Amino acid sequence: MLFCPNRTSQEAFMRDFSSFFLMSTDDARRYAVDVLHFFAPDEETECREVGDGNINYVFQVRSLQSGRSVIVKQADRLLRSSGRPLDLYRNKIEAAVLKLEGELAPGLVPEVYYYDEIMAATSMEDISACRNLRRELMADRVWPHLSGDISTFLADTLLPTADLVLDAEEKKKRVRFFTNPELCKITEDLVLTEPYYDYKGRNIITHGNEAFVRTFLYEDEALHAEVAKLRLAFMNNAQALLHGDLHSGSIFINESSLKVLDPEFAFYGPMGYDIGNVIGNLFFAWANRVFTAPGKTNSAAAIARCIEEVFDLTRRKLAQRYEELVTLPLYRVPSFREYWLDNVMADSLGFAGTEIIRRTVGDSKVMELESVTDPAVRIPMERALVKLGIALVKERGTLHTGSGVSALFRLILA
Repeated sequence: MLFCPNRTSQEAFMRDFSSFFLMSTDDARRYAVDVLHFFAPDEETECREVGDGNINYVFQVRSLQSGRSVIVKQADRLLRSSGRPLDLYRNKIEAAVLKLEGELAPGLVPEVYYYDEIMAATSMEDISACRNLRRELMADRVWPHLSGDISTFLADTLLPTADLVLDAEEKKKRVRFFTNPELCKITEDLVLTEPYYDYKGRNIITHGNEAFVRTFLYEDEALHAEVAKLRLAFMNNAQALLHGDLHSGSIFINESSLKVLDPEFAFYGPMGYDIGNVIGNLFFAWANRVFTAPGKTNSAAAIARCIEEVFDLTRRKLAQRYEELVTLPLYRVPSFREYWLDNVMADSLGFAGTEIIRRTVGDSKVMELESVTDPAVRIPMERALVKLGIALVKERGTLHTGSGVSALFRLILA
């Protein structure tokens, strides 16, 4: 449903929201009434900021009478942490991606109500009934439908946006529209360069792991060559429309549903980057259970099983969607389909490895690591994760099943 301003609200829009400014909670509450018409003018509402990100402001506006609510997400022109300028176009990309993903994978992303280019604000469904997946996994809640839902999201949003399926002209138009150079540059630096070559001095190494990181990451030329291949693919392989930042903090879940949020890093790139981000972040949950709660073997086993299922189900569903959607006779040759699938899944493991490494030694950590303050636990946990990341990068072409992927980590833990 699209909430458009009528003549009266348009006058208020021109008076109050005719040029960009960063909204406060009071502004967002007024915006939900005057621009969105989500609430009646005399309806009592409350607004709170619910986002904790570095590049956006997220407000929840809720009626105190009916309980109805809406999310208003506004992009900032500056990176909060450093003041670095950012192009507001990314918000337009995010709104367009959410709308498209809502068509391709109904129910697995929040519904977009309205995109406001002037205010760089996207108004959407409030999914606060779901909870942050990263926190859920930390609390030992591994929902049975997680692997099925996220693999469906991956297969249903990636393949249909590729030129295996799309008309070539339409695909090129989309590549142009979704070009996202500033946020891609962040990934190119923080994920695919600096963990191996700390030329900006931004890596954060746990004291006691400096020599380990130097030996295993900074001085391993064979690793550098493999990461260079992945970096080149990220920058040049416009294979499908990606979410671009699909970690477990961008996935929300409850007993019956799953929602994928925050695709502001979206662009056309290699499918394996999204798949690998999901897999890589699940490994942090597994490692945290193994090192901080070794007695919770059932919890660790549940996460390991989820990783296996995500890998296997994603491959299986991509193959099914391929049969349904790909029509060009050249691409219908079975040996080509297997070649394509093998490459997508190999990329997935390689990018899972780079995600694990960057979150361990880079400047953007994850809760599963940051919550561990005892060096006697954290140091071996980080070393195991780095070794896993390296193995996934180097051996990505030899692993073809979820059980093979999990066995790799079990061997490191042994």
